Amino acid sequence: MDLSRIIIGPVTTEKSERQKVSRTYTLTVHPDATKVDLRNALKKQYDVDVSSVRAMRTTSKHRMLSAGRSMKKRPSTKRMMVTLTKKSPALDLAQFRLS
Repeated sequence: MDLSRIIIGPVTTEKSERQKVSRTYTLTVHPDATKVDLRNALKKQYDVDVSSVRAMRTTSKHRMLSAGRSMKKRPSTKRMMVTLTKKSPALDLAQFRLS
């Protein structure tokens, strides 16, 4: 997988903002990305060392309409929570480009 297309963007929620104090960042990633791919992409593009990566998938949310039809209200995504090492510089989220 192309390392430049792995990171889609940061997740900006209250919980993800609180976790920045403990050097943990939440990122939206490509659905086919692996933990190793993300670790290598962060090392190559942002020159940070990663101590741990946790992955999660969110399923899409549907609303049922009449006659058995459904409407998608939220797409399914893949997110990864990245914890940086103590020696690593902080991850500057202003550098992220949404693709």
